[in-house]
Amino acid sequence: MRLLVTTEDRFLFCQGHFWVQWSTHYSFWARYLSVFDEVSILSRALSVDQVASDFRRVDGERVKVKALPHYLGLGQYLLQRRELNQAIRAAAEPDCAYILRAPGQIANGLWPVVRRMGRPYGMEVVGDPWDVFAPDAVTHPLSPLLRRWGTWTLQRQCVGACAISYINSGEVIKSRYPAPRALFTTSYPSSQLTEEAFVAAPREPRVEGTMTIVSVMSFSQMYKAPDVMIRAVARLRGQGRPVKLRLVGGGIYLEPMRKLAASLGVADAVEFRGRVPAGDGVRAELDQADLFLLVSRAEGLGRALIEAMARGLPCIGSNVGGIPQLLAPEDLVPPGDHVALADKISAFLDDPSRRKAASERNLERAQDYREEVLNLRRHALFRVVREQADLANARRSGRA
Repeated sequence: MRLLVTTEDRFLFCQGHFWVQWSTHYSFWARYLSVFDEVSILSRALSVDQVASDFRRVDGERVKVKALPHYLGLGQYLLQRRELNQAIRAAAEPDCAYILRAPGQIANGLWPVVRRMGRPYGMEVVGDPWDVFAPDAVTHPLSPLLRRWGTWTLQRQCVGACAISYINSGEVIKSRYPAPRALFTTSYPSSQLTEEAFVAAPREPRVEGTMTIVSVMSFSQMYKAPDVMIRAVARLRGQGRPVKLRLVGGGIYLEPMRKLAASLGVADAVEFRGRVPAGDGVRAELDQADLFLLVSRAEGLGRALIEAMARGLPCIGSNVGGIPQLLAPEDLVPPGDHVALADKISAFLDDPSRRKAASERNLERAQDYREEVLNLRRHALFRVVREQADLANARRSGRA
């Protein structure tokens, strides 16, 4: 049985293969092979002459990419929409299994095609458009419309799914996107932690010197709130606090954030690390820090937060999305509030025993996201999707 799965990831095509910089390389998609015989990934791809050394192969044994026209942003999507939908229709097959990783325009394009064919499909809900397009998360003039339309579309898709996973186990996302016809529901994030992701023991907190704070994010949107972190550091430095912020990641808002740090007089206290390789590269950044921040204005669960917890880092997060499922209430702050964040950082700075307790608590909580734990949930969902596809094929053969 072949599986066709959608993704909003953008791949590069070079020298006959597909490449990606982040975590959705071959091993990510090979997880579906635990149940399916082949995996076809429906994704946009851009042809290039070369890729950087930190990019990794996407396609491989029994995993291939069905490339779609490349676009960036809403404007390019609208220009490419007709060609994109034609390519999506051409990729659909009448006898394969389907999993929509949603929300996203590619899932939105495939969904009506699957419905017209009468095929069952599974859903992996990897985000929440109601939160992503919230007024304080994205400042686009069409955000209110995109918020309502994206939420309504995802709700309709979930209603018809035969099996569904949510990015977190909270009741909010489940009640917002109910799946009344699903034979199986579960929750798991896109990421998972292998053995090398974990440290052997909790951290011993630093008791003197400059505290290094780190956050790992994309600067492609502002909902990760780098501005809030920079303003909090400016407030702390104004109070004479010895703190340094290291921001890992890249994107179009990187330069505006550099300018913000300079305008607040903390250019020397905020280090922009740019993109670093996933895995060992990110872990090296985490291991040099004393405290991790994920204070997003909207968040599904937070892969970087789970990775930081597995390194035994004390963490501060915003009380949005799935973050409260990971961190203790005393480690949470309201989104968008740099004063509350600065005060919380001060509380950690003043109390090494609190940092030690948070390190112990986070390392223990991260065990729930080990590869072997999450694979059981994924396998169960994949199995239901395959069984329903097999039944649909049998009914189709009986009518023939």
